[in-house]
Amino acid sequence: MSHILENLNKEQKEAVIHIDGPMCVLAGAGSGKTRVLTHRIAHMIEIGKISPNNILAVTFTNKAAEEMKKRLAKLLGKATYSRHESADMPTVGTFHSICLRILRQHAHMIDFEDGFVIYDESDQQILMKNIMRDQGVDEHKIIPRSVLSEISNAKNQLLGPEIYHDFVDSTFAEAVAELYPLYQKALHKNQAMDFDDLIMKAVELFQKHPDLLTYYQEKWKYISADEYQDTNKAQYVLLNLLANKYKNIAVIGDDDQSIYSWRGATVQNILDFEKDYPDAKIVKLEQNYRSTKQILDTAHSVISKNKKRKDKKLWTERADGEKIRIWRALNGMHEAELISEEILSRLQTYEDPRYNDFVVLYRTHAQSRVIEEVFLKFGIPYKIIGGIKFYSRKEIKDIVAYLRVITNPSDTVSMMRIINVPPRNIGAKTIEAIQNFSVQNDVTVFEAIKMIANDLGGSNGGVDIPTAKKESLKNFAKGIERLQQINSENNAASVIKHVIEDSGYKKFIDDNTAEGEAALENVRELISVAKKYDSLESGMSLRVFLEEISLIAEADNLDERENSVTMMTVHGAKGLEFPYVFIAGMEDGIFPHVRSLIEAGELEEERRLMYVACTRAKEVLYLLFAQERLLYGDYKSNAPSQFLEYLDEALVEKNYIPENSMFSREKESEGIAEQYFGATSDEFSAGFSMDRKAFKPVPVERIEEGSEFKDGDKINHATFGKGIVLNVIGGVATVAFEDPRIGVKKLAISVAPMRKI
Repeated sequence: MSHILENLNKEQKEAVIHIDGPMCVLAGAGSGKTRVLTHRIAHMIEIGKISPNNILAVTFTNKAAEEMKKRLAKLLGKATYSRHESADMPTVGTFHSICLRILRQHAHMIDFEDGFVIYDESDQQILMKNIMRDQGVDEHKIIPRSVLSEISNAKNQLLGPEIYHDFVDSTFAEAVAELYPLYQKALHKNQAMDFDDLIMKAVELFQKHPDLLTYYQEKWKYISADEYQDTNKAQYVLLNLLANKYKNIAVIGDDDQSIYSWRGATVQNILDFEKDYPDAKIVKLEQNYRSTKQILDTAHSVISKNKKRKDKKLWTERADGEKIRIWRALNGMHEAELISEEILSRLQTYEDPRYNDFVVLYRTHAQSRVIEEVFLKFGIPYKIIGGIKFYSRKEIKDIVAYLRVITNPSDTVSMMRIINVPPRNIGAKTIEAIQNFSVQNDVTVFEAIKMIANDLGGSNGGVDIPTAKKESLKNFAKGIERLQQINSENNAASVIKHVIEDSGYKKFIDDNTAEGEAALENVRELISVAKKYDSLESGMSLRVFLEEISLIAEADNLDERENSVTMMTVHGAKGLEFPYVFIAGMEDGIFPHVRSLIEAGELEEERRLMYVACTRAKEVLYLLFAQERLLYGDYKSNAPSQFLEYLDEALVEKNYIPENSMFSREKESEGIAEQYFGATSDEFSAGFSMDRKAFKPVPVERIEEGSEFKDGDKINHATFGKGIVLNVIGGVATVAFEDPRIGVKKLAISVAPMRKI
């Protein structure tokens, strides 16, 4: 037996040895899907004698792609692996990196230069704000970020500006329909694409040029796609275009972990795979190698309530395992303190404390603040995945803007960022004059700078700018051209060194302050990152460096060696695992999110999100809820999450509250338990029943028959907007509002300005 097939279970082996024809592998959390993916590709090469050049493997994150490359190199007996494409290895990359590679080679076919740049979110916002300003659109009424989000959704559905116009159904959509084509035109003028363009334009390229599609169908006769449940329409169409000729497509994923509908992903893609490929082989990976039986059964008790899913259930050979801890807290601060105490208590059993064994998951970023404050108080080191990213720091974005201008002087957004950084006597009026000149003469901003600096005028004559400022513009233009020459002769790291020295940026930030030193350290770290590309030829080194940092996902930056507690949203935790997992905010209106209590279909995704959260845990899972919490600037009293109702009581430790809790109850908290639960705070902390009715206000009197409102009614409140009635007790309606800042409120029916809708 080949070593490639060793140590695989029956189902894994069944998937690995399948080579020709379509296949869908339903891989539950922790079931070894990466192992199956890599071993299958290695098997195809070693046993099936498939050329590596004919194999394409697509993933969603750079981290997953790099891990797959490393594993493949090891399985195929390679001493080392290359981060870049090599003849004896299959093509492995993310959707965006694969499409970028295609577009770099064929950009001219869609009227782009091969040196186009990729705009990130901040670049997009700057561009959109400029467009809206030129069009006289008030950005306080039409939010640029909202417009870009809608355009992103359209691109994920392969709706270009012309087609989008046919789907306008609101005043906002009308505004987007007007701005969308202008945005695309501005991107093209800047020789730039955004992330969504990479996939949409690759599809466009194949649809407009069938001969090019045939070339890639012949090149990649065997296709593997990871995390298929997370694909959107554009990604779905791309894969099916490539696979259409030979039908040798193997997708792997888990419909139970489809949690990205908000960015266009549709679980239906994996559910309908057999409709798309009637002859498809289906393999289920249900043996879990990560979690205890208690954790798996808890996850299943939630996800099994969903109707849109493939029937499967994870199991494990592990006989050990602790019960699921369900803790209730008086408020958000108490919840954070319970987490802190448990972490410190667990660490007392370790010789060398490993804070990185713990993760705190929450549904929204807004929940992190109080946990962070308490961790600081307890001296617990932590990292927030979702804070300021390295590549979002000002000094890094400044240097990257310089590098983009060097490789693509048509990049107006980057040019505008650096034209007066460091300060070089080029003020707002001069910049406005340059922008106007650029528009009037239909030239790029860089061409406008050179023309104005050298008194070359234009179709509308010269520009009235003082001589000193023209000299500044001339020096700036010469500096960029000098750096372009340096780039043609040096690698990326050397170019960055020249940028920070020659532009005066180093002197600009090195101001003998702690902030300046930190900024300088960050820039030096950027040089360290760039050194990875030293082996590439001059000129190409910087381009590849810029491409790869533009595709970095935040989860890829998680350093598992860093000894600190991780804090992140459940969405950010997908694909990760930790021995101890705390899920905070297990309350209706928080998790599940208030939106899911109102919009049909949303609750299924919330259950999938809960399933993902639970299956991050290897050893112990903690579920916490608070009776009251301060969120979005208001105090909220939510019912415990309905997900807790699903759990088998045999799986949980329902009366578990640490007896030695250090929580010091504040005076305003002292009456809470008695007011809402008919119990003193000490009685409240002593234990609780799993019956959710016990958590609701003590019934005073059921509202009379024929009351205007009943459970499930959709309402509109004059102040709080639309919502849904969760229950009606004693003349008080508990209402979940659409606006997450309002959340769940208890309203006196006799006076509340609300009506049924």
